[in-house]
Amino acid sequence: MTISAKEILPAIPDRPGVYQFIDSAGIILYVGKARSLRKRVASYFTKNQTGKTQVMLSRAADLRHIVVDNESEALLLENSLIKKHQPRYNILLKDDKTYPWICIKNEHFPRVFLTRKLIADGSSYHGPYTSVPAVRTLLELIRQLFQIRTCSLPLTQKSIAEGKYRVCLEYHIGNCKGPCVGLVSEDEHNQQIERIKQIIKGDLSSVTGHLESLMKKYAAELKFEEAQKIKEKLEILSRYRSKSVVVNTLVKNVDVFGYSTDDTSMYISYMKVIAGAVVQSYSIELKMRLEEERESVLSTAVTEIRQRVSSDSPEIIVPFMPDILMDKVKYSVPQRGDRHKLLELANRNAVFFRMERQKKTAEQSKGSRTERNLEKIKKDLHMPSLPAHIECFDNSNIQGESAVAACVVFRNGRPSNREYRHFNIKTVTGPDDFASMEEVISRRYKRMIDEKTPLPQLIVIDGGKGQLSSAMKSIDGLGLRGTVTVIGIAKKLEEIYFPGDSVPLYLDKNSITLKVIQQLRNEAHRFGINFHRGKRSSKMNRSFLDEVPGIGEKTKELLLKKFGSVKKISEASPEELEKAVGIKKAAILTAALQK
Repeated sequence: MTISAKEILPAIPDRPGVYQFIDSAGIILYVGKARSLRKRVASYFTKNQTGKTQVMLSRAADLRHIVVDNESEALLLENSLIKKHQPRYNILLKDDKTYPWICIKNEHFPRVFLTRKLIADGSSYHGPYTSVPAVRTLLELIRQLFQIRTCSLPLTQKSIAEGKYRVCLEYHIGNCKGPCVGLVSEDEHNQQIERIKQIIKGDLSSVTGHLESLMKKYAAELKFEEAQKIKEKLEILSRYRSKSVVVNTLVKNVDVFGYSTDDTSMYISYMKVIAGAVVQSYSIELKMRLEEERESVLSTAVTEIRQRVSSDSPEIIVPFMPDILMDKVKYSVPQRGDRHKLLELANRNAVFFRMERQKKTAEQSKGSRTERNLEKIKKDLHMPSLPAHIECFDNSNIQGESAVAACVVFRNGRPSNREYRHFNIKTVTGPDDFASMEEVISRRYKRMIDEKTPLPQLIVIDGGKGQLSSAMKSIDGLGLRGTVTVIGIAKKLEEIYFPGDSVPLYLDKNSITLKVIQQLRNEAHRFGINFHRGKRSSKMNRSFLDEVPGIGEKTKELLLKKFGSVKKISEASPEELEKAVGIKKAAILTAALQK
């Protein structure tokens, strides 16, 4: 049963609030926010809805609403309800990373450290950060300035008074002030923690001001060594600040939101700016499941991100105005000046983030496509497992001369060139392709068995029933029948033969299975022919010169380097030969060539 506009609209007030579409089983399908509940809900029934919105409305059996005092409360309540119920048709926050945070531990003499786990133990968490190196740089700055403890000792006033602990190496090298033995009070340590919080939030000015006044105080008291240490800390702060993107120091405390979109998602890039410096950045993808307006998506993103980073900035820079604004916060869409430069930077970050996500999605899609292709090959060839590792063999010879074989290897449907292998035929005399195939298969897989190397799931033999039968003799001899799928491919009609089956399998010419097998066969043929040509050429170049008495290895190399081949040596004039190897050896060559 679908909901009726006539029944529900009269009961809905013209007030800010949140509405929920619910199906017949009581499951929340969608949560929305509105300045005016009545107008927003009415729009679902007065406009012609398309796509997923129409599907959602057809499933909705009830509509509930919650009235709040203002628009800002509606925004926060919507965000809370989406997180709690995760409705099917609401925007999906795509956040598949566990981002690092800086934790200030809730304990005596608090520690400050990087973590990816948020524990509800009263500790203070700052972040999230998109760059681990940036967090480590910030923590290194904090330790250089404040020398706080890094140990996990359970320090209490009682344990310290009882002398349970002793200072460690960190104290002796100046990285810790020794709270474990009472060399620093808890109040003093907590004051340092407060200044650390200011630095983490990006407020370097107050810490700088404190250190400058302390340096002047030490100098006035003639404590020049202490004053020098403070000066070094100020220089560390200055170097850290110089690494930040600075626009204008008059831009005091601002949140900046840039955006980019594609057909299904909006990508939001957030930057926190303190005194003109970008001190934090963060990006999220919002997967749109209905035809949401971009203004509505942006207001959701602003609320979510500000909650995540615990931001209390009084000003928000946005690319366009959201549909609902937060209370006590100034929104602006700058058209020029320093704030506009910050907005452009945030928009660029959003574009880069979108491109990164799209590339990742494409890679994942490519991986799934490979798996589908392997599943298709497995099904077509009636294999027991996916052919993630395939090997193909081909023989090459001319009238039995320079007989060779080639083995090419495919991993996950793609050539693995570094695993290709050549074979010189050793035990076969004359042009016998069948015996050559039997030898190569035996040598290849006996070695793999001896070396305990994983065998392929599929072996492809370039040839028909005869070649396949020869290969199977070696397969049987090694006891591999039934453990590896072996097929042969005949070239003329692209027939696929299985061992012991005289009837070939004909695959569709557009089948991915046939295309992969053809690619394997062609690659094995190319690889084998190139090896055979090289071997034949080398043999031809060397055979004549090897038979000439008085022509040694160095002379042969010199001649071949100079002329390139025996044919060109035979065509050279006596004068050219004399110039290349001298009168005596040129005469020997000329006499040999005349014979």
